[in-house]
Amino acid sequence: MQVYLRALSGVLEQSGFVGLTWGNVVMIVISAILLYLAIGKGFEPLLLVPISIGCLLVNLPLSGIMDEGGFLKYISFGIEHEIFPIIIFMGIGALTDFGPLLANPVTFLLGAASQLGVFVALLGAVALGFTVKEASPIAIIGGADGPTTIYVAAKLAPHLLGATAVAAYSYMSLVPIIQPPIIRLLTTKQDRRIRMEQLRAVSKRERVLFPVISTLLAGLILPASVPIIGMLMFGNLLRECGATDRLSLAAQNEILNATTIFLGICVGATMDAAVFLTPATIKIVLLGLIAFAFSTAGGVLFGQVMKVISGGKINPMIGAAGVSAVPMAARVVQRVSQKEDPGNFLLMHAMGPNVAGVIGTAVAAGVMITLLS
Repeated sequence: MQVYLRALSGVLEQSGFVGLTWGNVVMIVISAILLYLAIGKGFEPLLLVPISIGCLLVNLPLSGIMDEGGFLKYISFGIEHEIFPIIIFMGIGALTDFGPLLANPVTFLLGAASQLGVFVALLGAVALGFTVKEASPIAIIGGADGPTTIYVAAKLAPHLLGATAVAAYSYMSLVPIIQPPIIRLLTTKQDRRIRMEQLRAVSKRERVLFPVISTLLAGLILPASVPIIGMLMFGNLLRECGATDRLSLAAQNEILNATTIFLGICVGATMDAAVFLTPATIKIVLLGLIAFAFSTAGGVLFGQVMKVISGGKINPMIGAAGVSAVPMAARVVQRVSQKEDPGNFLLMHAMGPNVAGVIGTAVAAGVMITLLS
């Protein structure tokens, strides 16, 4: 009997219950909440499910999963050295149709206006005691761009990677909840009922030249943005050139899906209780919400300016799609417009500023990295 008791005691001493802290318990609960939002509510499940599982794994004590030689320690190489975010951008490029942007280039300005939240959050973070380097990935949350947030955090503030990435992806998943009230607040019913003319057809030559020229300009004007914009445009070139269909499909599917899994788990693995449960995390989450709200508002308000300049031909709501959440923000604009006028189709018009927002956030990240690295 004593032998069995000693064996049981030895097992218990090596079990995770011994090292379990209240912080681990809190993070396990947060992991469960993220799983519920992803599976039960359908909020960005492709990312929140891996993130929540990574959070769960890293908060199970004594597993050694993040120790030297541990499973996640090896995989995290891809996030620590910005490999996963860059591959994600290639996949996004392969999935993205830049046609609406090329058909109506003026929507580039809406994408730029939607970076307002980035600079509001940057100033707010510095005012709350963060360094400028720490404030940079916090600011990018305002662009609703998870991969760019991770990229900037890995470059400038690796210790904030978990908090900023979770905040960015959480707000990306909450786009359908956060944006509609802001859109309605800044537009009238008459604004929301404005119908826009059908976009012109974009030639194959334009579609092929756009990613090449964009990469050249990015490299010459803002070299720090090349890893992001270059891979985004490379993915898009695979899609549009017509000679690399197999590579395009691989970038859109197998490569992107596998990278998304590893990226999500690694982000979740940064949510260790000792690092994540700090006052700084609360500040980051609040600043991210403020940034995202200001980005949406900036796009809509500039949309109002463009409505006036165009003589009422531009629906100001499409400015809300200037954040980088592709294509969710554009779909939100479409749903809001059809509640006012079921026959109004703004989706393709909203996709212009939506993809412009991806480029705008990448440019903002490049400026920050250039100035602060």
